[in-house]
Amino acid sequence: MKIIKVLFLFVCITGFAQSKVGTINVDYILSNMPELKAVQADLDKYSKELDADLKVKVDAYQKALKDYQDSLATFTDEVKKQKQKEILAQESDINKFRQNGAQLINIKQDELLRPLYQKIGISLEKVAQAGNYTQVLQSNETIAYFDPNFDLTLAVIQDLGIVLPTSEENKN
Repeated sequence: MKIIKVLFLFVCITGFAQSKVGTINVDYILSNMPELKAVQADLDKYSKELDADLKVKVDAYQKALKDYQDSLATFTDEVKKQKQKEILAQESDINKFRQNGAQLINIKQDELLRPLYQKIGISLEKVAQAGNYTQVLQSNETIAYFDPNFDLTLAVIQDLGIVLPTSEENKN
């Protein structure tokens, strides 16, 4: 029985010894991808479109409110109630649009960044397989320590053909 336990322990230790773990900083790679500028431009364009849509809604609301206030004396009680409902509906629509605006921008950003993340993922897979890595962790604030020798970030950047700015360009 002791021999089986020792044999099992030896197999486990051998199995762990063959494991190779690396790290990667995806955010750093993404921030240096030239395609990110186009994504940011598309996101800015989308944000401006949302702002324009919001402006149309606000202008229509303000016009309806002004028309209501200007003609209030001539309205019957039934017309007043109907106009008030319309104005409240427009106000509610504007508030919902504002609340959903940030979510819409996040959805659009995810949609635009997805191809870049896929590109990084394909390159990471290639680099990890070439280096016989069994696991790759994303370096962030949850990792207490990692050996820079096992950081795959620069290898993936090189595989993607990304040219990093020189230290003098970073100063400007």
